[in-house]
Amino acid sequence: MKRKRESEVWGKVIDAVGKPAEGVEYVHVFDRGGDNFEVYCHLLRQRGEWVIRASKLNRYVLAGDSDERMQLRDYLPRLKRLGEYRLSLRARPGQAAREARIEVRVGRIKIPRPRHVSPWVRKLDQPPIAMNVIEVVEVDAPAGVTPIRWILFTSLPVETFDDAWAVIGYYEMRWLVEEYHKALKTGCRTEFRQLKTAGRLEALVGLTSVVAVRLLQLKSLARVAPDVPAQRVVPRVWLQMLKLARKRLHRVHDLTVGQFYREVAKLGGFLGRKGDGDPGWITIWRGWEKLNTYVFVVSKLKLNI
Repeated sequence: MKRKRESEVWGKVIDAVGKPAEGVEYVHVFDRGGDNFEVYCHLLRQRGEWVIRASKLNRYVLAGDSDERMQLRDYLPRLKRLGEYRLSLRARPGQAAREARIEVRVGRIKIPRPRHVSPWVRKLDQPPIAMNVIEVVEVDAPAGVTPIRWILFTSLPVETFDDAWAVIGYYEMRWLVEEYHKALKTGCRTEFRQLKTAGRLEALVGLTSVVAVRLLQLKSLARVAPDVPAQRVVPRVWLQMLKLARKRLHRVHDLTVGQFYREVAKLGGFLGRKGDGDPGWITIWRGWEKLNTYVFVVSKLKLNI
């Protein structure tokens, strides 16, 4: 069986989304896998805008207003600097938390049709596709740290720093979407269910997507505002059931959302040692599942807790 090309898969997704209605704008955001001439052709046919991370710096482009043919890496030093901003980075394994100084540079390119394309692209006879390029690069990075660097292609106008900032914001949303998918697949274990029909899978995803969003909200809040009292953001019954499940907790109503999140993860096997970092989706799901077993039993038996 012939293996589907990734560009073919993305093309089908773009076509399934279709053309936007009058007065509506669709912005398709892709990581490096979407940086493909065939994908751009589908986007043009469906009147879609795009923000796509460049996959290769050694690809040839037609640069600037002169359409000079050169490798992308050779054009990047010529980009116009629009400004800079500060980005707070949390600690990661092997790297301390830091505030990165990020510079934003922009330019214009055209991507010519590659030599090897699919029969569908060959029939289109598509001329070089014009777009803007944005380089987001960390300057003065600490020694021993790989600087942040994104090269983004976009069909959106980029004349000012605010324009570039909007495009960067679209791309940064990709991490939130990916985190949601992790909550759905790894956390709620959607793929583990092994359902055999699309209808049953759609029903399951519809149900678990609500749970995934709730868990993602909890995880995000525990990260960005861990000192918020938990009773402000979680149902009272969750706190009551956590007290039953975690016998050593005596004053659950005084827990912060950060503490609540970790205690739920401990129900799922998270050890919570000093060097363990943040809980993963598997332990959060297991803990949440156990917590809701308590909720279910108490509600069915109509117990007064």
